[in-house]
Amino acid sequence: MNFIIALLAALMLASGPAVAGAEECAVPDSLITSDNDLTRVAQQIKERHQLDISVVGTGSSTLPGPDGAKFAYPARLEEALKQKLPGIAIKVTAHVQSRQTTAQMAAALQKILTDDKPALVIWQAGTFDAVNGVEPDTFSAKLAAGVAAINAAGADVDLLDMQYSPHTAAMLDVTAYADVMRWVAQEHGALLFDRLEIMRHWSEEGTFDLYAATKKYDMARKVHDCIGRALAFQIINAAHLTP
Repeated sequence: MNFIIALLAALMLASGPAVAGAEECAVPDSLITSDNDLTRVAQQIKERHQLDISVVGTGSSTLPGPDGAKFAYPARLEEALKQKLPGIAIKVTAHVQSRQTTAQMAAALQKILTDDKPALVIWQAGTFDAVNGVEPDTFSAKLAAGVAAINAAGADVDLLDMQYSPHTAAMLDVTAYADVMRWVAQEHGALLFDRLEIMRHWSEEGTFDLYAATKKYDMARKVHDCIGRALAFQIINAAHLTP
């Protein structure tokens, strides 16, 4: 189990060639579009000219080092939204704690919602439920209850699933947890940012070499930047905003 956790932590230190150019980390529409709308996001922007987002996640929502948070996807999302939505006050607040299960994160949601008053919560879940062998039914119940609580507080939800690693895929099957997240998103009218399949696509297309691993942070920063920009696109599209 410790070996699996170590590999999960090492994934974001992966290093390899990235395709150059504006489309270096393009995402197929099928992996990012949704029939569900971000109505609270649209409303907050229309009425208050601001957008408050809370990111709730575990270790894969940040990067190591003193400057890790600056290069992680929550910060890159904020920067991408500021570029796309000039004149709108964008604030992305990250609540990240390593090795938390969905039940543990759900227990902290009420304080986050009260303090941040977000229009959107991006909830990265599933990784350590899979690592800890939490029953998919239990995972589903906790996730669904958390999404309902977020909606009741007046915020939209974007569920963000596990990251893809060719090294861990053979040892840790996350399929059931990814399926649960997809089902919960559909049932509750939430978005799903399918990081698992998006990163698998990047790996198969040669955008990022996720097989190689070093102690350098360059590739990890590029992956997080790409995730941040893809999230920004998804949010703008689902809220029917004009960049």
